[in-house]
Amino acid sequence: MAEAAAEVSDEVGATPKALVERRRWWLLGLVMAAGILNLIDRQVISVLKPLIENDLHWTDIDYGRLASLFQLSAAIAYLGVGWIIDRLGVKWASPVGVLAWSLSAMAHGWAMTMGQFSAARIALGATESMGTPAFVKTVGAVFSARVRSLAFGFSNGVSSIGAIVTPLFLPVLAVTLGWRDTFIFVGALGLVWVLVWLVVSRGLSFADNAASGAPLPTLGGLKTLLGDRRTWGIAGAKVLSDQIWWLLLFWAPDFFHRVYAVDLRHLGPPLAVAYTGSALGSIVAGWAGTRLLASGYSLNAVRKSVMLVSALLVTTIPLALLAHNLWLAAALLAVTMAGHQGFSVSIFSIIADITPKSRVGTVTSFGAFCGNLAGMGIVYLAGQILTAGLGYMPLLAIAAVSYLLGLAWLQLWVPRLTPAAAEA
Repeated sequence: MAEAAAEVSDEVGATPKALVERRRWWLLGLVMAAGILNLIDRQVISVLKPLIENDLHWTDIDYGRLASLFQLSAAIAYLGVGWIIDRLGVKWASPVGVLAWSLSAMAHGWAMTMGQFSAARIALGATESMGTPAFVKTVGAVFSARVRSLAFGFSNGVSSIGAIVTPLFLPVLAVTLGWRDTFIFVGALGLVWVLVWLVVSRGLSFADNAASGAPLPTLGGLKTLLGDRRTWGIAGAKVLSDQIWWLLLFWAPDFFHRVYAVDLRHLGPPLAVAYTGSALGSIVAGWAGTRLLASGYSLNAVRKSVMLVSALLVTTIPLALLAHNLWLAAALLAVTMAGHQGFSVSIFSIIADITPKSRVGTVTSFGAFCGNLAGMGIVYLAGQILTAGLGYMPLLAIAAVSYLLGLAWLQLWVPRLTPAAAEA
């Protein structure tokens, strides 16, 4: 553990070593909590969709457009937030991001028209884009390469609790408070998170470029970013995997409602089953990566083997439409989400492994930008396909092969993963 904690230090040298160690784990806990809040804030609209569409008279196409606006604003924001996060550094990137997206989430509660709701979705997409690169940069700075995949796995896994608990407690909360006050309530939780982070991080500095005197990233570094094969390998893998995550995030509740006639009051349990797979996939993939590295296997073999197994799990997703049983369908979606998170944990670990620290936020943001563009396209396509009466099978067929294609793309651009430190 001393190795893992080596990159976190007390700013003035007065904090006892044990306290620094405890704070390091507090910071990881807060990263996990931020991931939960991030998922809740973006998922709440899909769970409350039946209530909101009755109030505002939405159609499937309207909802698909709102989802696409969210994705588009996030994608555009990703072009700049990585640079901002690398400038802010670990200490300030997360609280600034959580504060911004929490206020945007609260704004949904005051929206009265489709235009106002669209503006709120655009603001939320843009501000939530800070979450992933800040998360990757924080874990990359706090943990060594040897335990990094385990930290990413637990962080992703615990963060998935947001996707599990949201469909369980939000319908109850919406019945009690109304859907508008529900948006305000969940957004306000982020303000509490910011206060806790400021207390826990007080007096600590981090060995990232913003605190260590290393050169800060500049906007002129775009040529270096785009000229690196590693950037395109990561970006392509994100495109082919993220699009399916966004499809499931926005349309899984509708899938259960449309295919299995599940109403809002009974929507929580099958969604919770599905997202439990997400949490388990993250933890198992992170644990497996750490164990295999400790056993002496190469970084390249470990990361890509975990990605291959994860991609094969997703190939089962079309069976969810053919199951003719709600709980079997939920279990199949759980397998798919486990595969996605195993794939995702590997990508995040790869970014932290092979990217110089000064560019981790930027590379993560560029990959997320590409993934969000793909997500924007598929959630809009879903609305069109369903409106045309084609059902979910075309979408699930795309999902079944996307991860295998993503791994093939990564192999094409980065045949061998080399740690950034070794490269230097």
